[in-house]
Amino acid sequence: METISAQIDTRLYRTEIKSASGNIVIADEPQEMGGKNLGFNPSELLASSLASCTLITLRMYINRKQWDVSEINIKVDFERDSNQNVSLFTRKIEIIGEVDQTQRQRLETIANSCPIHKTLTHSIEIKTTLI
Repeated sequence: METISAQIDTRLYRTEIKSASGNIVIADEPQEMGGKNLGFNPSELLASSLASCTLITLRMYINRKQWDVSEINIKVDFERDSNQNVSLFTRKIEIIGEVDQTQRQRLETIANSCPIHKTLTHSIEIKTTLI
């Protein structure tokens, strides 16, 4: 289980997010939304979770296979259509190194197997308790 805690005070809309391991991230809203653009907005954080998990999963697999890949780049676009209640993530992954077509196909499968991808594409339940 991953535990994240967050706190917001009267500064619109600066949110301090802490992991159980002690890491801290600042989230905010852009100035046009009333924030000060001090950090990623919540949608950017969601897309960045998919991006980082994908890259880490690919790097682990590439290292285990000892393939000659010096760099992996990713761009994730996130769109939410609230009228149709549909969210769309578009991932574009660039592999820099010596990989053939069979390896590229395998890497696409591995990208689709990262834990955050699996979380986002399966049922999600959120339980909320006010304390």
